[in-house]
Amino acid sequence: MAGHSTYVPQTKAARWLEQRLPIISLVRGSFVDFPTPKNLNYWWTFGGIAAVMLIAQIVTGVVLVMHYTPHVDMAFNSVEHIMRDVNYGWMMRYLHANGASMFFIAVYIHIFRGLYYGSYKAPREISWILGVVIFLLMMATAFMGYVLPWGQMSFWGATVITNLFSAIPLVGETITHWLWGGFAVDNPTLNRFFSLHYLLPFMILGVVLLHIWAFHTTGNNNPTGVDPKSEKDTVPFHPYYTMKDLLAIVVFMLLFAWFTFYLPNYMGHPDNYMEADPLVTPAHIVPEWYFLPFYAILRAIPDKLGGVLAMFGAIAMLFILPWLDTSRVRSATYRPAYRIFFWLFAVNCVALGWLGSRPAEGGYVLASQLCTAYYFAHFLIILPVLGFLEKPAALPASINEAVLGKNGSAQPSGAVSAPETRG
Repeated sequence: MAGHSTYVPQTKAARWLEQRLPIISLVRGSFVDFPTPKNLNYWWTFGGIAAVMLIAQIVTGVVLVMHYTPHVDMAFNSVEHIMRDVNYGWMMRYLHANGASMFFIAVYIHIFRGLYYGSYKAPREISWILGVVIFLLMMATAFMGYVLPWGQMSFWGATVITNLFSAIPLVGETITHWLWGGFAVDNPTLNRFFSLHYLLPFMILGVVLLHIWAFHTTGNNNPTGVDPKSEKDTVPFHPYYTMKDLLAIVVFMLLFAWFTFYLPNYMGHPDNYMEADPLVTPAHIVPEWYFLPFYAILRAIPDKLGGVLAMFGAIAMLFILPWLDTSRVRSATYRPAYRIFFWLFAVNCVALGWLGSRPAEGGYVLASQLCTAYYFAHFLIILPVLGFLEKPAALPASINEAVLGKNGSAQPSGAVSAPETRG
């Protein structure tokens, strides 16, 4: 296929290195000559954007930790010191705080792109599962990072979330006390969360490399869901997709910069600018926005253990998704019924996010219960049944045909698959 590495060392030093550690040919084979479907659109750039955001989070986090003090008596003031006294400390802090939100935006889009185009289906199940592992590690890292400023929402958020583990029969109390390092959220808790928050991003980086390795082994999915069959279906990753990814990254960085410099606290909570006080409970305890859908699911169940099981079950659904979807057609481009249910599911997730930000009372609770029921129904009922009932549209014979048409010329703009395959 087009794009296989043709690297030949040209210097004596390069030949010496290639014989002992073929790192150059590995990089060229994976990121330069790698054969990539020729019809990938801009939704595929969010994987690269997420990788850039991960590196940004690690770099800014390493800088911030040089000035942070993980002690309940000094943590809040050390953050204020970073903001006021450290050269460009305010920028590092805002880049890190808003970078977490940008990272989740990129990953959520990346996940929904995978759901729309069936990127979780065979033979890419392992790549999908590794992606869900990355998502879980991100959530753990973000939660622990939110505790570190030791503001009011940091303290009470940690108290509420860690208390959930006490609902687990037999071992719940033991797990909760282990997380706390005592009998309440205090200095040992902050130290543990600080240590894990610093460690987990490097674990995420390791799983990201496995994720890349997995989909480089099976090849990329694409908007048609049809695997490449010949050299005509692919192009080398560089320069075609490196340039496309670079453009998307630059545009995304503009959004990132806009929030960092003009709306740095827009996605935060004002209560976190007050130092943690165990004697004063905030009127409305809410997590960061990227946790809100799962928080809504948690509160939708009146039983504490049931809520915890539902919240973790919502993520567990993603692990088994490749076996829940019974359709043999990957892409929603050729699945008209699935396309409708996909957008209903997307709207339902947004609704859950909004409900998670509302007080747990009255109609909000009922709406959360209905949306939670639909969330699980999508995975456990709709997807398994739809695969048997739906009649998909005819698939193109190849990627090249989907792009250029059967006669070898570009399809007209009114063609069904043109909007999905351009770019």
